[in-house]
Amino acid sequence: MYVDPRGPRFGAAVTTAVLAVVLLIGNGWLLAAQALVFALGAFGGLRFAPYGLVFRALVRPRLAAPEQLEAEAPPRFAQGVGFAFALAGTVGYLTGITALGIVATAFALGAAFLNVAFDFCLGCEVHLRLTRLLGRPAIRYVTNNRRREAHA
Repeated sequence: MYVDPRGPRFGAAVTTAVLAVVLLIGNGWLLAAQALVFALGAFGGLRFAPYGLVFRALVRPRLAAPEQLEAEAPPRFAQGVGFAFALAGTVGYLTGITALGIVATAFALGAAFLNVAFDFCLGCEVHLRLTRLLGRPAIRYVTNNRRREAHA
């Protein structure tokens, strides 16, 4: 399945804001909510990712069709990595190991910010390198010649 690459980037923008607030106020429950958002995208698929739903409903209709589509697997993998860091951070904050919460949240924030600011999805790149290391063909983008609708 292929998705509009602007969808995951929009999700990264919202994620960046949420994680910045978590770092500012140290709220483990807000981080737990973000972990749930990551889990839905990673394990359910990007069509179930809450920020993707917002993108498809409110943002995508106002944009032209994307020039290219992105394979869903790399952003889903990135959501899984984000989930792992958010889960570790949540455990840290909620158990009083605040340093763990701060460090895990900061790593997730750094990765989300890279996506927003520089269009560099760290988790996607790790996925592609792992895929190639395992000897599987890896295609991240395809041209959207038929201007088909994308799901993210």
